[in-house]
Amino acid sequence: MADPLTTLLVLLTGIGGYTHFRASAIEKQAEKDFPPEGELLDVDGRKVHVVVKGDSGPDLVLIHGLSGNTRDFTHALADRLATNYRVLVMDRPGMGYTDVLPSDNSIVEQARVLKKAAGALGAHLPIVVGQSYGGSVALAWAARFPNRLAALVTLGAPSHPVELGMPLHYWLNSNPVLSQFSAPLMTAFVPDSKVQSELAEVFRPQKPPLGYASHIGVPLTLRREALRINALHRANLIGELAALEPLYASITTPTEILHGDKDKTVSVDIHSIPLSKKIAESNLTVLPGVGHMPHHVAREDVLRVIHRAAERAGLR
Repeated sequence: MADPLTTLLVLLTGIGGYTHFRASAIEKQAEKDFPPEGELLDVDGRKVHVVVKGDSGPDLVLIHGLSGNTRDFTHALADRLATNYRVLVMDRPGMGYTDVLPSDNSIVEQARVLKKAAGALGAHLPIVVGQSYGGSVALAWAARFPNRLAALVTLGAPSHPVELGMPLHYWLNSNPVLSQFSAPLMTAFVPDSKVQSELAEVFRPQKPPLGYASHIGVPLTLRREALRINALHRANLIGELAALEPLYASITTPTEILHGDKDKTVSVDIHSIPLSKKIAESNLTVLPGVGHMPHHVAREDVLRVIHRAAERAGLR
């Protein structure tokens, strides 16, 4: 008769094996259900996924936030913009179908890779638009590579190193040891009810638009590697913004800053208002009653500030 310790080890091994088997199956199904929407470019030996919409007009890059991918913008906004711009929607490194960077996954290095991808497609001076964490990457692009964009637009973007506490799942998945357990468990067993509640929270006080949940491809973000890199991006952001903040005053690119005053994910008072005072060439638009997802719930306002950025850059 086996001793209790052996029995426990066998049981844990079995549970672990089943978890990884189930996680692998779910990841394969996610990639089957939500394949790449665009083309995979080779940038320094790594894939960058870019969706190109429109074939004329100024070049415009769209950069998604945490837990996202190109589908956040291709749900509606990219097609609207494609009537006036050549739109390049990009998966950030480690998310969607863009390869994770080998070592430095900072917002500056993400900006560097996306800049190179844009250049490979002939977009050497694009308008760069970033939402939420993608706005932080866009700020890094403007601050570190000022001669490689024509205008900057941020939508509900973190810009200042203020720590408000990190959710438990980010803390677990950013830990190199604990994530070996937490990420597979989340991939294999996270219930749809949890996904729906997270979507509702990020859109609050508005609701996700019709068809958004089925289009966004949440299962892509729930893949094990994506969970880990997404959590690392969140965990490292405060320190990266602390390093970036002193450079804001040097940004001379025409800049449009848009933020909802009911955004509970990224506070307009902590981030966009101070940012607007540090970038001399910036306009601040605060949307009353709007939460963290203005590109879905206040699309006309977002289009308006993007057009204004293009006009200020002499592109319209």
